[in-house]
Amino acid sequence: MTMRAVILISGRGSNMQALLEAGLPVDFACVISNRPEAAGLAIAARHGVPTVVIDHRQHDGRAAFDAALAEEIDRHAPDLVILAGFMRVLTEDFVRHYANRLVNIHPALLPAFPGLDTHARALAAGVKLHGCTVHFVTPEVDAGPIIAQAAVPVLADDTPETLAARVLRQEHRLFPLAVRWLAEGRVRLREDGGTALLPARDGDVDDALISPTG
Repeated sequence: MTMRAVILISGRGSNMQALLEAGLPVDFACVISNRPEAAGLAIAARHGVPTVVIDHRQHDGRAAFDAALAEEIDRHAPDLVILAGFMRVLTEDFVRHYANRLVNIHPALLPAFPGLDTHARALAAGVKLHGCTVHFVTPEVDAGPIIAQAAVPVLADDTPETLAARVLRQEHRLFPLAVRWLAEGRVRLREDGGTALLPARDGDVDDALISPTG
């Protein structure tokens, strides 16, 4: 059976675009943005995916916005809700409603650097490896079970912008891979709260996921 998914975005939608163009066994039922000006809406429309705007500024607080968002998501009955650059902190009730169905990509190697400004913080900390993480979403921000990670080197002359660009290239590889694993039923949550993957197949992962040349 094909997995049915809804994608949430707030901006340019580059990770969403990577998912839509990856040939995944996924029916992308809708793309929802909390910002009507989000460039990703036009990209989704060009790919034939219906789009909806639920402007958080038109709702009285986080709980009211999340309730409206959940009502729209549930109309599509998704198996998976994908946060692809969705720049909102979600309420605990919303997260629990989609427990084990809500996934996010974060631009850092969690548990390092949760939250915002990850690239500047990585440079300030002097780390030698940085990267991105696909994880299940739980009520604690950026703390859910990890599905997959990709790493890149931190170079001596990096700025937050150059490091962000290097990480983003890996996000566009990693996110479709992780969603494919989910769609194929190859990811499960362990009793201890972690994740487990079924054995890798040829071509699943290559050395580009740790990218010495960027």
